[in-house]
Amino acid sequence: MDLGLDDEQRAVRDLAREFSDREIAPHAAEWDRAERIDPQIVRRLGELGFLGLTVPEEDGGSGGDHLAYALVTEELGRGDSAVRGVLSVSLGLVAKTIAARGSEEQRRAWLPGLCSGQLLGCFGLTEPGTGSDAGNLATRARREGGDWIVDGTKTFITNGTWADVVLLFARTGAEEGHRGVSAFLVPTDAAGLDRREIHGKLGLRGQATAELSFTGVRVPDSARVGPEGKGFSVAMSALAKGRMSVAAGSVGIAQACLEAAVSYAGEREQFGGPIARHQLVQELIADISVDVDAARLLTWRVADLVDRGEPFAAESSTAKLFASEAAVRSANNAVQVFGGYGYIDEFPVGKLLRDARVMTLYEGTSQIQKLLIGRARTGVSAF
Repeated sequence: MDLGLDDEQRAVRDLAREFSDREIAPHAAEWDRAERIDPQIVRRLGELGFLGLTVPEEDGGSGGDHLAYALVTEELGRGDSAVRGVLSVSLGLVAKTIAARGSEEQRRAWLPGLCSGQLLGCFGLTEPGTGSDAGNLATRARREGGDWIVDGTKTFITNGTWADVVLLFARTGAEEGHRGVSAFLVPTDAAGLDRREIHGKLGLRGQATAELSFTGVRVPDSARVGPEGKGFSVAMSALAKGRMSVAAGSVGIAQACLEAAVSYAGEREQFGGPIARHQLVQELIADISVDVDAARLLTWRVADLVDRGEPFAAESSTAKLFASEAAVRSANNAVQVFGGYGYIDEFPVGKLLRDARVMTLYEGTSQIQKLLIGRARTGVSAF
């Protein structure tokens, strides 16, 4: 693997960095307090081609490789992880799945809008009683002629109240566990679909997170993604790549912690000079720096494997596990550098700590990642 960036990748990264510094970071604290990002930012992500990365141009995307996608995701995470989450879900989980698994009709119907930012997608897997045990879904879809009738509830759905389409997973067979789960593309204006935004989150406050309720929602069979009963594999495939996105976003949070800590340590004076002169402050900064570099390289390895068409699932879990935990460590260390000022939202590191914490929870908790890595290495499923 060549650890250098080519000209195109460097240009994409620089564009994302400039955009994040100019249009995201200055508003992050305001959006966090208001619990809402500016909806126009989504349109801007589309105009810059970020929402179409890795999706073929013939499907309305902007092409590019997965390393470029990781670089953009990192820069958005550095500016505000709430904005990063919009892209990670709409593009990383929904649009990429449609591009890889959808029918020609589905690709024509959804991808141009999703890639341009005219439309947004959300990923309907998690339920009130089903988080890590994703195969044990209670939401059901029953046949009625050429349609399916969906009943059930999904929760913690990123983009839930903003999305135009749900990539929904529901049980369509009598089998228990992951067998009998199918995937569907459901427009959010469908009759019987209600959405309620979840407020009071610890972090990612600007991101629209929702509970979705399906009561007799009618879905045509043409909206099914992949074969009947094979929806669980669709979900797991999406999440394997999605974990790379979470890892890249975690690198962005850690990088923001590093930049904030270095800047503050150079400005803050105690005992007759800047605190950057103090050995233990440098130790905190060094720990953040090592975590940033290690997490970034693990993430780039996943992108490289994906682009070369090689197996990447265990490596994706490794990157997600390490990077998300590293983001929490980095934010905690940055708060320590800031001291009491790190504990108030006039400064950025408190928000970074709150945003980092969820990275260890969604798209598979740290404990689930350890089980996946352990199974990959031993060939044995733990329970």
